[in-house]
Amino acid sequence: MKALIKTDPQIYKLIKEEEKRLQDTLEMIPSNNFQSKAVLEALGSIYNYKYSEGYPFKRYYQGQKYADSVEILAIKRAEKLFGVPYVNVQPYSGSPANSAIYFALLEPKDKIMGLSLAFGGHLTHGSPVSFSGKYFTIVSYKLDKQGIIDYDQVEKLALKEKPKIIVCGATAYPRIIDFKRFGQIADKCGAYLLADISHIAGLVVAGVHPSPVSYVHIVMTTTHKTLRGPRGAMVMVTEKGFKKDPELGEKINKAVFPGLQGGPHDNQTAAIAVALKEASSLAFKKYGQQIVKNSKALAGELIKSGFNLISGGSDNHLILIDLTDKKANGAVAALALEVAGIIVNKNAVPNDPMPPFYPSGIRLGTPAITTRGMKEKEMKKIAEWINEAINQVKGEKLPSDKEKRREFWRAFKIKIVKNKKLLEIAKEVKAFCLKFPLF
Repeated sequence: MKALIKTDPQIYKLIKEEEKRLQDTLEMIPSNNFQSKAVLEALGSIYNYKYSEGYPFKRYYQGQKYADSVEILAIKRAEKLFGVPYVNVQPYSGSPANSAIYFALLEPKDKIMGLSLAFGGHLTHGSPVSFSGKYFTIVSYKLDKQGIIDYDQVEKLALKEKPKIIVCGATAYPRIIDFKRFGQIADKCGAYLLADISHIAGLVVAGVHPSPVSYVHIVMTTTHKTLRGPRGAMVMVTEKGFKKDPELGEKINKAVFPGLQGGPHDNQTAAIAVALKEASSLAFKKYGQQIVKNSKALAGELIKSGFNLISGGSDNHLILIDLTDKKANGAVAALALEVAGIIVNKNAVPNDPMPPFYPSGIRLGTPAITTRGMKEKEMKKIAEWINEAINQVKGEKLPSDKEKRREFWRAFKIKIVKNKKLLEIAKEVKAFCLKFPLF
């Protein structure tokens, strides 16, 4: 970073400060992960300068010989890794990828059926504040009282509403998704079935979560979560998808470019290719298995401490906790945990009585701490710290009046950073993290 130090010492300092923050804390937001040096080197490579509008061998600019080779290599690696006949690696991220799928297959006001955001779905699965909810007719399914997908109810809703696309996938669902059952439901109502596996792609590759490929028409995944690549996304079409619509791949290609994007980010494509190569290794499979082992171990320890886990545990990489029984709030708890050096995110829980900015729950996961080499025995200590930190904010009740709530929050943010117990935990966490360097 010699050039950066000389050119912009302020940005250099902020980069090094972020690196230190990451080293000294436990990154437990389940959608976050750390990439290898190889992935980061590809991301910061000469391909940053490149503009490659179009697709391999069909570009609008000259000088694409090696850019074409990079993209083809990424595609071939993804096809082999996931067992699909078609992959588009150009989407900039997950939301643009989902929008491209909708753009390829839907007309305005067509129906999308997905898991409600309030129950663990994603903004692009039909939230009214997202483009998906503004331009399409949305039918949302929910979880049952145990926090599990009720497939019988999903089927009844699908047969009644006849959506054009059904989305199966989530951002805060700690259990295995039954793609086979979703496939049967989609077939019964004639819908396209889109599996959004952004969170679990690495687990699918590792064999610790069932693959959707045999049962769905389209698969979308981001590349930066459990897959441990750069920020980016891929859209895949399955054999089943081509049987339903032989032109499905071409439709998606046109929707990505020129429909919604200009030229791809070639440096991102190169880094995705590196991540896919890493994901094909035996070491990565063991990594994916360890993510789930850690998540189950952490869930078990939290249950022992009296935490109410949505669905009663975890089958994958994430845990969703309702803090109501602990007399705590998700926003309050997330900030307290950050002071203690443990990074999670506030999150709504099913049937949450609180507003989205001050929800009743927190969401946490094990991908990033597993990347650092932590295993089951470390989960016990992490659970102890989480419990101790939450105990510091028990009874911090948010006022129902909006203005009073804002006043409470301003005062709380000033007070919590001085909490002696939380600062003590932060020191312990920092010492603990020294045993698990980022690189």
